[in-house]
Amino acid sequence: MADDALPPLIEMLQSRFADTSLECKVDRQEVTIQLQADKALVFLTALCDEFAFEQLMDLCGVDYAAYGATEWATNETTVSGFSRGVVERATGRGASALKYVGEKADAARFAVVYHLLSISRNERLRVRVFAPDDELPVVASVCAVWASANWYEREAFDLFGIVFEGHPDLRRILTDYGFVGHPFRKDFPLIGNVEMRYDAERGRVVYEPVSIEPRVLVPRVIRDDHRYAGEPRREGSTDA
Repeated sequence: MADDALPPLIEMLQSRFADTSLECKVDRQEVTIQLQADKALVFLTALCDEFAFEQLMDLCGVDYAAYGATEWATNETTVSGFSRGVVERATGRGASALKYVGEKADAARFAVVYHLLSISRNERLRVRVFAPDDELPVVASVCAVWASANWYEREAFDLFGIVFEGHPDLRRILTDYGFVGHPFRKDFPLIGNVEMRYDAERGRVVYEPVSIEPRVLVPRVIRDDHRYAGEPRREGSTDA
């Protein structure tokens, strides 16, 4: 998509939807538009019918809880030259990390991102819609606009718990029907909630409590110590 094609596209969209609050951003020659959930269906329908975005290339969910937080806070080092410096802010690690994710509610948490392609215009467009309610995220379904959205929306529902209002068959697609929770949410534990195995005596698969403990793996860091500069390094030795 050429650079000179981007401003006209934004201007046309802003002119067409003058009564709708649109946040437009151009990055790496791609246009991203963010709008409110209650305006999403009308806006996306117009993109297909009026602006010739014929194809929905992808639809995905996003969980912005604890967005930008990092677990590896290693700004300081010890006198020994290495500091583990682990801060339990990353997702799925432990009780304190889950508590941090739950308290990090500065902005809307769940969003649906649509990646659109116009073959006739030779343009791509990204649209992001935030669900207004974090407890029960609901966004209108676009299955009637693009038939390919059917399984994409089921996947976002399965993994993030985002409900698509008006979907003809909204049910899990990757996990089984008895699965508890939504595995791509930031507060979902990495070890899961239950584990399953085949019980030969019962002749079926059974669910049991998780038998493993969550742990944080700290990568080993090898540094050359200047105090031993020039000395031959012993085979198998590490400075960690």
